[in-house]
Amino acid sequence: MNTVVLVEGVSDEIAVETLAARTGRELEAEGVSVIPMGGATNIRRLLDQIGPSLVGSKLAGLCDEREARYFRDAIDDVFVCVADLEDELIRALGVAAVEQVIDAQGELGSLRIMQRQPDQRARTLSQQLRRFMGTRSGRKMHYARVLVEALDLDRVPPPLDRLLAHI
Repeated sequence: MNTVVLVEGVSDEIAVETLAARTGRELEAEGVSVIPMGGATNIRRLLDQIGPSLVGSKLAGLCDEREARYFRDAIDDVFVCVADLEDELIRALGVAAVEQVIDAQGELGSLRIMQRQPDQRARTLSQQLRRFMGTRSGRKMHYARVLVEALDLDRVPPPLDRLLAHI
């Protein structure tokens, strides 16, 4: 292992690996491992477990803004998403494009049903889209891939762009 990228969850791993592939990178061939930790608070435990195998490796992390303190306390090279990865992707694509992706996945009806719920009415469309992606098991992982696939490579979210440039 030459480089280890720690991410909060599997959807983050999928987004990093999908974007790398779209830009012609083969992370495994480059000696880069992306490791989902099952939550930012697990970073210390994970580093304690794999620490000896990291000697000589470059270490980086991708996390949500609210979890950045856990990463910064443990590693030096941290790339932070403003709210979270979904927020970054929605802003990069634009709300209309995200709705088109959801429609192409056959889930626009489900989104519209969720948007009519009383708790959703006061939220912005961007907030509703983020919530939608987290409402069913596996949806965040699925949309991490399809949203990254829909990205214009000139509009890659800054944290992902900087992370890939760093590794």
